[in-house]
Amino acid sequence: MKVPDREALLRMAAPTAALAGMAAMAAATAGWMLAARALRRRSPMDLKGKSVLLTGGSRGLGLLLARRFALAGARLTIVARDPAELDLARRELTTVGGARVLALPGDVGNRADMEWAVERAAERFGRLDVVVNNAGIIQVSPLEHLTLEDFENAMAVHFWGPLYTTLAALPHLRRQGGGRIVNIASIGGKIAVPHLVPYSASKFALVGLSNGLQAELAKEKIYVTTVCPGLMRTGSHVNARFKGRQRAEFTWFALSGSLPLSSMSAERAARRIVEACRYGEPHLILTPQARAATLAAALLPNLTARLLQLVNRLLPSAVEGGEGESDEDRAGWQSASRWAPSLLTRLSDTAAVRNNEMSGEATVVYGKT
Repeated sequence: MKVPDREALLRMAAPTAALAGMAAMAAATAGWMLAARALRRRSPMDLKGKSVLLTGGSRGLGLLLARRFALAGARLTIVARDPAELDLARRELTTVGGARVLALPGDVGNRADMEWAVERAAERFGRLDVVVNNAGIIQVSPLEHLTLEDFENAMAVHFWGPLYTTLAALPHLRRQGGGRIVNIASIGGKIAVPHLVPYSASKFALVGLSNGLQAELAKEKIYVTTVCPGLMRTGSHVNARFKGRQRAEFTWFALSGSLPLSSMSAERAARRIVEACRYGEPHLILTPQARAATLAAALLPNLTARLLQLVNRLLPSAVEGGEGESDEDRAGWQSASRWAPSLLTRLSDTAAVRNNEMSGEATVVYGKT
């Protein structure tokens, strides 16, 4: 009897090895699905009576989240820099199901402010169960007009702020035997978007911090959720900051965040975020566009990079000559153009009014444009 040689044995074994590999992949996939299902079956947190601290809670997405927590019966501590906006938000939230609301002025980039806010929240409500790091700043500009201070400001709000707040809150969460931390990052924390470099860089840092916290704190029943939304109609375009060709930059930014095909309802986003918080979901990417972009960046990084280079070419160019008016840091309401506000930005403009983004001088100037 002829003994098969080595190559023949390998050919005979190949189908078996392939089948074994496919079986292993199927088993691994099934395991991941079962693990995800088991995670989803974790008993959701009942928010009634729970103490929730939320940064950036006076307007925009933060105010929408505060409304959802208030409807669920939570006791709220909202932190923001503007005392007038905070008081307006507090007065509204107390009418939502009779919510108990503590409004604290503070800068998330200041460690002492956040340590004080956490202690005040725990003292007022006797406990701390949920921390939502939502405060944000949006700076839109070509690289040529950005300064080191722009990057430092973005890092202070998006990275150091959540870190200061989390470190101050952890002893209280541990004392309760667990809790929830929700970090509002962005699709910009997974894909670096042109003309949003400080924003993207700082959100990338937040995603890394949040993922690391999620892995290490789960053993203590402190579940961390990293939220990466795509474009949402929160009304934040009115208070975003612009440099370079301010009107042109504001126009593309406002239009992108207003059209139904490119953005989602902020109310629906807030509802989904609170649900993810209750279940302690590790990750949440909002909007189909954001999920598709994240997948494309992971599977086709070189193609994604070339597409972003093309996008950059289509965006407003830097102002030649460098210094001058183009380097001024202007709010969106100061940068109104022919197309924004207009019928095309109506959904976001309406959201700005509804979500406390239009206040003071912004109402006078932008509202009359």
